[in-house]
Amino acid sequence: MNSVLIVVIVVVVLLLVVGINAYNSLKTKNIAVDNAWSDVTVALKRRADLIPNLVETVKGYAKHESSVFEEVTAARSAIGQLKIDNVDPKMAAKAEEALSSSLGKLIAVAESYPDLKASQNFMQLQASLTDTEDKVAAARRFYNLAVRTLNTAVETFPSNLFVGMAKVQTRDFYEVSEAEQAKIADAPKVEF
Repeated sequence: MNSVLIVVIVVVVLLLVVGINAYNSLKTKNIAVDNAWSDVTVALKRRADLIPNLVETVKGYAKHESSVFEEVTAARSAIGQLKIDNVDPKMAAKAEEALSSSLGKLIAVAESYPDLKASQNFMQLQASLTDTEDKVAAARRFYNLAVRTLNTAVETFPSNLFVGMAKVQTRDFYEVSEAEQAKIADAPKVEF
C-alpha cells in the first residue's frame, strides 16, 4: 500500500510541477510579447518625432507642396495615437504604411531640390530617419518572434491545457500589407 501511495504522490507532484511550469512559461511569453510591442511603439514614436523636423526642413524649400506636408502630418498623427496597452498590430501596420507612403512622397519632393539635398540638416535628418526605419524593422521582427513563440505555446501540449487559467491567448503578427510587399518585391536590383 505504501508504494502505491508514493507513486500517486510522485505523479501528483510531477503533474503539479508540469502545470506550474506551463503556466509560468505562458505568462512569461505573454509578457515578452507585450515588451516587444512596447519596443515597436517606441520605434514608431521616435520616427514620428523626427518627421516634423524633416517636414519643416523641406517646407523651407518647397512651399508649394502643401498637400504632401498635410498628408505626412495626418499619417504621423495616426501613428501618435497608437497605444502601447491596446495591442493592435493590424491598425499599427495600416498607420505605418500610410506614414511610409507619405514619407516617400516627401523624400521625392526633396529630390527635386538640389540645395535641400545638400543641406547638412536635411542629410542628418534623413540619416536619422533611415536609422529609425531600421530600428522599426528590427522591433517588428522581434515582436513577430515573440508572438510566434507565444502562439506556439498556446497551441501545443501540455501548455495549451493551462491557457484558460493563465488568461493568455494567441496574438496577431505584425504583417506587412500586400502593397508594401509589392514595393519590396519591386525594389531596384543592383548589377555590376
